[in-house]
Amino acid sequence: MAITAADVNKLRQMTGSGMMDCKNALVEADGDFEKAIDVLRKKGQKIAAKRADRSATEGYVVAKTNADQTYGAVLMLNCETDFVGKTADFVGCAVAMIDFAVANKTKDLQQLLDSEMNGRKISDMLVEMTGKTGEKVELNRFEIIEKPFVSSYNHNGNRLAVIVGYNKKAENIETVGHEIAMQIAAMNPISVDEKSVPQNVIERELDIAREQVRNEGKPEEMVEKIAQGKLNKFFKDSTLVHQEFIRDNKKTVAQYMTETDKELACEGFFRLQLGE
Repeated sequence: MAITAADVNKLRQMTGSGMMDCKNALVEADGDFEKAIDVLRKKGQKIAAKRADRSATEGYVVAKTNADQTYGAVLMLNCETDFVGKTADFVGCAVAMIDFAVANKTKDLQQLLDSEMNGRKISDMLVEMTGKTGEKVELNRFEIIEKPFVSSYNHNGNRLAVIVGYNKKAENIETVGHEIAMQIAAMNPISVDEKSVPQNVIERELDIAREQVRNEGKPEEMVEKIAQGKLNKFFKDSTLVHQEFIRDNKKTVAQYMTETDKELACEGFFRLQLGE
């Protein structure tokens, strides 16, 4: 397919790479932006931590747990503009839905959309909100966790929220839960640990690492060993328990939890952020 100057500039904004590098990557990837990003990574090009040109939707994200903190839910209600996302009606709708979901221990997105709140189906309420605001309004994400203890965190401005589940209700768990939820909000781990990283993500990282090693001119017999080392570094940076604890970078998140209770373990989390 034809690669336009706008395409090249978009990839440059997304990755921070040079114009010619972006153009060549898009040509090699036949215009596929995700594949082009992989091409740049394999060649060791700079990839910006934040994709500046990534399309983002507006709205409101909110998380909440029930009274005994054994059930937590987080939802993302989307609209087209930040103006609508901050209106009292829009925010009130999102808060009413999370309150309803928690009170009824709603299981999934479809069940929530099909539920009746104040005599109206939630899906119909969203259609009415669309008509009222003149913007497309959608409930795009709804996730729940049921565990012996669940913590929630709403970042200032409600563009980001987190729920985290634990295997037990340990001493001081409220503080620990809050700290780890903020860790997830700030550091955006891909999973709890290396065992829970999807296999396709592992294969992708290994493939990129192998190409990077080969491009560095390393002997072929060293490629797999070095690539595995890069994968281990990825696990350290990108999985929750291996990340440096943001309150004290001399310890990992796992060590922080162990200090509270040697048997305490995080068993899952969801992090929702507008634009992702």
